[in-house]
Amino acid sequence: MNYIGSKNSLSSFILSTVQNVVGDGLSTKTFADIFAGTGSVGRTFKPLVKQVIANDVEYYSYILNRNYIGNHTPLKYQTFITKLNELDGVEGFIFQHYAEGGSEGRLYFSNENGKKIDAARRQIESWKVENKLSEELYFFLLASLLESADKVANTASVYGAYLKSLKKTAQKKLVLAPAVFQETEKGHQVFQENSNTLIKDISGDILYLDPPYNARQYGANYHLLTTIAKYDTFVPRGKTGLREYYKSAYCRKNEVLDSFTQLIADAQFKYIFLSYNNEGLMSQEDVEKVMTAHGSYQLETKKYRRFKADKTENRNHKADSTFEYLHILEKK
Repeated sequence: MNYIGSKNSLSSFILSTVQNVVGDGLSTKTFADIFAGTGSVGRTFKPLVKQVIANDVEYYSYILNRNYIGNHTPLKYQTFITKLNELDGVEGFIFQHYAEGGSEGRLYFSNENGKKIDAARRQIESWKVENKLSEELYFFLLASLLESADKVANTASVYGAYLKSLKKTAQKKLVLAPAVFQETEKGHQVFQENSNTLIKDISGDILYLDPPYNARQYGANYHLLTTIAKYDTFVPRGKTGLREYYKSAYCRKNEVLDSFTQLIADAQFKYIFLSYNNEGLMSQEDVEKVMTAHGSYQLETKKYRRFKADKTENRNHKADSTFEYLHILEKK
């Protein structure tokens, strides 16, 4: 999934920095990622640490992390994936409100794919109600549907808008691919809570923080993934079919520093790593001041290519790269 703020390309940098600071004994450590997004950092650490604690307030993120982090033992899923791929499409909520031929004219999906999403989502829920799915398999199938639907979405990767005509990938037929996860001997924890609330109830060794950098609200940019995941009834608003969504304090200039300050104060972890970039709402000096008040601080930086929504999008960026800051605190 091409995701704003994804740390896929930076995961090796984050891992090597954590190892240099904490040491090689990661197998005895509890690692928490409380702004988890699609879970790319948690997935990197999952086979290496004693336990991962993953959290994100967005429901679509919870689904992905519940599968990729929470699931850790083998699942017999192939029969279910095959049946979902064999379903005929139906004209349900996604088709009506977000597909080419729907009543609202929103061009997020082709007619065929909109109907297929409806059919698959209904079938998954039906299996759940009939007790044919374990909780683990339920989240596995939902994650598989979310990622497969995202691959054929007619967007420039975010759902704040749709393209005026179907791009080539959106014309392809939706095929559910299994969201295969890393198996581990020990279990992990996954939450869907406000990070500043959750931090008071968890503890461990390594805390990784990757909050939003700017005013973009993830709930708005990925609203349709939440709608597919919840498959609830509501009246979509405006041209893009928005739903009510959570608004993070980390996306607000006048709230972010206070929220971050409280988060660090409440954190019950020895090592804290914060990913942030040089274009964020908080300055490097802001972060350093907060962290230094609680222990030993250091900073690592890495130049990387900035996020581009996708290859079809035409943006006039001032530069193709930016700097990732990895702020490090060893708490007193």
